[in-house]
Amino acid sequence: MLVLLPPSEGKATSGEGPRLDTGALTLPELAPARDQVAEALTELCSGPEDVAMDVLGLTVNQADALKRNLDVATAPTLRAAELYTGVLYDRLGLPDLLGSPAADRVRERVLVFSGLWGVVGPSDRLPPYRLSMGVRLPPLGGLGAHWRRALAGPLGGLSEGRLLVDCRSASYAAAFRPAGEAAGHTVAVRVLREREVDRSVKRSVVSHMAKATRGDIARALLVEGVDAGTPEELVSALRDLGHTVELPPAARAGASRVMDVVVRD
Repeated sequence: MLVLLPPSEGKATSGEGPRLDTGALTLPELAPARDQVAEALTELCSGPEDVAMDVLGLTVNQADALKRNLDVATAPTLRAAELYTGVLYDRLGLPDLLGSPAADRVRERVLVFSGLWGVVGPSDRLPPYRLSMGVRLPPLGGLGAHWRRALAGPLGGLSEGRLLVDCRSASYAAAFRPAGEAAGHTVAVRVLREREVDRSVKRSVVSHMAKATRGDIARALLVEGVDAGTPEELVSALRDLGHTVELPPAARAGASRVMDVVVRD
């Protein structure tokens, strides 16, 4: 089983570890694609500040991110587990898990997608940076398409025969779309809020709550050592752990599934 996570917009801004070693990152065969993005990002951030901020979707208050992007090759690093912050990562608690009996499972089963690095593992040491997957980075174009080409082979091989629990947002899901047999072993986690309105039960898709719930689901799978091989086994395990989950039929034979996690007011 693999748990696929988005990064977080909020990130730690400094590290204390050795400088970046791209050869030590998860899936080192991605090095050429990573170098392409890093070089394009450096060139962008070395130019006019207003142009770089517009391309990266930054506000005036985020201008210091340009300096961090320029320093990725030399800045002190920290583990991805500490770099990524925000609601999902607060609930997931990767640093604690890496210091627990679940550490090996975390290292083996968690992948974090990144606009700059493609995909990384929780123990990979990274410098602070700011680059979203939705950016169109000159001259590479859309990063989703760039990483989709680069990740298809290496990540397709790594995920072969394993259930993929997909907690990514749409822009990061664009970087890797399981195909063929892998698609039938992929479950996207959708969070629905259920509440009673005028004596009727209403359900709605939520965003902020979804991040927290996905963090809870990922943590439960890792702490409890769940290693489901099919969507049905995943649903059964999560129900045993007290979660309300539903698994609608696939849209077509061999397609990926959507698992609804229902959160009630």
